[in-house]
Amino acid sequence: MKNRELAAKQINRFFQIMSQQMKLEDSVAMEIADLYPDWKTGKVYNVDEVVKYGINADNETQLYRVIQAHTSQKGWEPNIATSLFKAVGFDESGTAIWTQPVGTVDAYQTDDIVTHKGETWISIVDNNVWEPGVYGWEKTT
Repeated sequence: MKNRELAAKQINRFFQIMSQQMKLEDSVAMEIADLYPDWKTGKVYNVDEVVKYGINADNETQLYRVIQAHTSQKGWEPNIATSLFKAVGFDESGTAIWTQPVGTVDAYQTDDIVTHKGETWISIVDNNVWEPGVYGWEKTT
């Protein structure tokens, strides 16, 4: 039994390494969310690494993409440290779920489409950091 458990752990780690190396599109990454490593304190994270932390509104594993290299520490959890991590997510139709941009690094551009609070929105300005419904967005039909 121990050999099977060890083999399963090694296979899972192999898939974790491969998923990081492949730099999958967010929609594909969400399909294999549970294969990504858990976020941990005291670990060096590089830009574009993906980790899992908590669950999203649909009770599914939530992924976060590292947007600034750092060594993690308590209080810098992905759902709190928005200058270090960006939540990854799509609704059932494949449309990105709006997340608050950190700044121009990840701001929405004209014609970007997102869902927010049950509505679908399209950005009508470049470098859009505003919440849909506040400024720079129009509802789609």
